Amino acid sequence: MQKIVTYLWFDGRIEEALQFYTSLLPDSRVLDITNYSEAGPGRPDEIMFAAFEMAGQRFTLVNGNSFFKPNASMSLCINCEDQAEIDRLWEMMTTNGGAASVAGWLTDRFGVSWQITSPRLQAMLSSDDNAAVLRVTEAFMQMHKIDIAELERAFRGE
Repeated sequence: MQKIVTYLWFDGRIEEALQFYTSLLPDSRVLDITNYSEAGPGRPDEIMFAAFEMAGQRFTLVNGNSFFKPNASMSLCINCEDQAEIDRLWEMMTTNGGAASVAGWLTDRFGVSWQITSPRLQAMLSSDDNAAVLRVTEAFMQMHKIDIAELERAFRGE
């Protein structure tokens, strides 16, 4: 059992979100769905909670109301293995109502903030070469979607 589970608050569209999130990454699946009971406050045929795994990480969607809204003060980060994975996820998450931000950040169609990044970026930013770190920082702060090849060129000073 995972000790800490992230709960994401939704105002409707929970079935759409569940299908979308489990389609993003391998090793993702629905674990459990709990509908409202006759006691409410939702309809008995409506999902109250939906537990799922995404790449082995457990999450729960809560079908609440409009009282809480997602915002960028909390984001989920996906460390992508290569540019193809970055490109695929970026496309899936910024279409149909999603929005690109800066430096690999985006908001999906449900308002949830994500960082689509690469462990290679973190490695470059951890370098002892301060000039290279500055060039990489300047480069990725100008990007919406992370471009690993461009970051590599900046790191080398090209």
